[in-house]
Amino acid sequence: MNASMIQAAALPALAMLVAAGPSRAQEAGEAVSVVDALNCRLTAPQYTGFALSIGGEDGIAAQRKWQRIASTNPFMNEYELPDRVVVAGGHETRRIGFTASAIVALIDLADPTDLARAEGIDNAVSAAPFGAASGFRKFLGERVLADVTQKPGDTEEWGTHFVIAKTISTVTTHPGKTLYGCSYRIEVTDKDGNAL
Repeated sequence: MNASMIQAAALPALAMLVAAGPSRAQEAGEAVSVVDALNCRLTAPQYTGFALSIGGEDGIAAQRKWQRIASTNPFMNEYELPDRVVVAGGHETRRIGFTASAIVALIDLADPTDLARAEGIDNAVSAAPFGAASGFRKFLGERVLADVTQKPGDTEEWGTHFVIAKTISTVTTHPGKTLYGCSYRIEVTDKDGNAL
């Protein structure tokens, strides 16, 4: 089954998750492996159900004994896992983060150039240091694995656009770390496939 068929088949599941609320999302998230999520092995609706099930006293984070970490990055919710996970060809970590549409592993790697080359990911920003004194070099890149637009049926008002991409980045809030993971973006579209 190719990526577009998987995404099309998963569309009804996403609609059911959103309509059914947190308990249904939690059920969907319980079976998800964090390593599969980090390595882009989920559909966008599967990831959405997983991400929706993370928080709260009865959420996946509590069930899996993930410890929430106060982050210096306001755009990321961070957790420490009870056990190490292995990603990116052998890098181990117990730290993961969630952004608006992505899950990342925080790995001890100051310069992701070699890792990005192995993953076929180019840096989308200038390699010049951010601030002469800091010497920090920004890396931000992705490799799109699936880009699928599902137009609405004859009786539907909207469709969806899914993009799943392997991501590698560095941020000033986490010096010496590389953020390695997967972005699962979902947009609602009009009848012509344009984002609303």
